[in-house]
Amino acid sequence: MKRSDVLTATIFGSLSFNLLAAPPQPASMDVFGFDFTPQLKLSDTYDDNFRTLPNSSKESSWITSVDPKFTLEANTRNAGYQLEYEGNQQTYWDQRDADHTDHRLDFNSVLQLNVRNRLKYNLGYKKLEQTVDSTVRTQNDKYTIKEAGLGYIYGLDNGLNQIDVGANYQELRFQNADGINDDQERNTTALRATFYHALTEKTRALVEVRRSKFDYLTSDNPRNNTDTVALVGAKWDATANTSGSFRIGEEHKNFDYGSENDDKSLTWEVGASWKPLSYSTVSLKSRKAFDEGDDSAYAIHLTSTVLDWDHEWSSRIRTNLNLRHEDRDYQGGESREDKLNGFGGGVTWQVRRWIAADVSYKHYNNDSTLSDETYTRNIYLLGLTFSL
Repeated sequence: MKRSDVLTATIFGSLSFNLLAAPPQPASMDVFGFDFTPQLKLSDTYDDNFRTLPNSSKESSWITSVDPKFTLEANTRNAGYQLEYEGNQQTYWDQRDADHTDHRLDFNSVLQLNVRNRLKYNLGYKKLEQTVDSTVRTQNDKYTIKEAGLGYIYGLDNGLNQIDVGANYQELRFQNADGINDDQERNTTALRATFYHALTEKTRALVEVRRSKFDYLTSDNPRNNTDTVALVGAKWDATANTSGSFRIGEEHKNFDYGSENDDKSLTWEVGASWKPLSYSTVSLKSRKAFDEGDDSAYAIHLTSTVLDWDHEWSSRIRTNLNLRHEDRDYQGGESREDKLNGFGGGVTWQVRRWIAADVSYKHYNNDSTLSDETYTRNIYLLGLTFSL
């Protein structure tokens, strides 16, 4: 199973890139005092290498996706609650054994205890299948993710100082037959503490510490480790038409079995947007960190950078262009280094307030020191989004 660490993406923010600008917020309806927001996405996609195989053996297919999403929200003076379900049924017309349905259920809540104290918690469940970079290249990776998180914030957002702490627990389980991916199953416990200090009205300096414990279920798994990150940085909002944050520091990965695999590295996270015009936004995301290992690797050094340009040509037409570069250096096992380059673009036409049409294209080129991991991939999409 070759993908970025799911815990990092869940807790600390994913740095994946969105092909299209976000559509207008769909309308909701009142259901027994709750705001109910339904949404339906339909799309047809042609993917010329949906299993990311070498060009000599790649498999292509037309893929039809039906993606409903339902959100229930309730807000009181001191609390907010949100329950959201999303499904995604995908039909691979030229490779029917890849057909699957994904499910995601999330519950989030924020409690305002008083003006200086806030409590937040979340529960989540995901049942997913993955065709891309699967462990066995002829079948999907099938897995579930269960997680629970708790956070506490002390201080005002516009105050001089603020403390934000959190804990998260996650279980990753696979449903592939014949023991495939059993060595990837794990429980993960993560802790985080962030201290903010106001430098100006719109800018805050920060110090952050994270500690994650990865416990793999197979006995004496060499990937069992503790990951510790110390960061300093800043967060700013609407300063000279920009907003964003950056963090830089050092990351240590210490393994339970064999200190010879212990590793440390410079790490950073950058997320910034610039609006040269009120209807145009340029966004930059960059990350350097460890990901959990796969195959024979015990860890992966990941460096990724994504550049997006979203532009509203009118109230109904929006476009997006994007570039992506990613380096993945696999530590331990067979020597391997991948360089992934990608670009894409798309157009969204807001046909009516309740319906939008999307046309998009993505291209990926992965250059690996292992010939069977080198590939190109093109994805063409035509979709419709319906809401109230």
